[in-house]
Amino acid sequence: HNGSGKSTLLSLLSLLSRPTRGSLRFGAHDAAQARARLRPRIGVLAHSAMLYGDLSALENLRIYADLYSVPWSRVREDLETFAVGGWCERPVRTYSRGQLQRVSLVRSLLHRPGLWLLDEPSTGLDVGATGLLMEAVRRQRDAGVIVLLVTHDRELGEALADVQIELTRGRATAQARSREQMA
Repeated sequence: HNGSGKSTLLSLLSLLSRPTRGSLRFGAHDAAQARARLRPRIGVLAHSAMLYGDLSALENLRIYADLYSVPWSRVREDLETFAVGGWCERPVRTYSRGQLQRVSLVRSLLHRPGLWLLDEPSTGLDVGATGLLMEAVRRQRDAGVIVLLVTHDRELGEALADVQIELTRGRATAQARSREQMA
């Protein structure tokens, strides 16, 4: 539901926000103390594209690739994964929501994170691109990446989730391993 704490949870897990009380741990690591070591291992797809509007997708991805010392050949592979086409040389500000989402998905995976946080990842995607997203999530999960997907799209969540958690006012109110258990 809107206002249930989904985006706040992702902001905390991505280490973009700090808890107002308590502490956040990643395994044996206290997030406050290990932020510099943990942050590069986290990939984030947020509501905001996190791209520079006057630059093209390729220019944006070059910046991120350089930040994480990612070879350009990997960027090209990821562009193909999400079917980013010839439009990727135009300024990002000219993209449709779906095109922005595809480039943002590439950006969030470039550095091969161990934790991939997705906030409404199918926003703006057509059926074909949603299929590419689903394949990418399954591939990452099968490779051992922890994928946390926040969505209002129950069908997408059910198709991809190993575990589903429902939040209400910042608290987990239901948890299930299958669709039948959530009902």
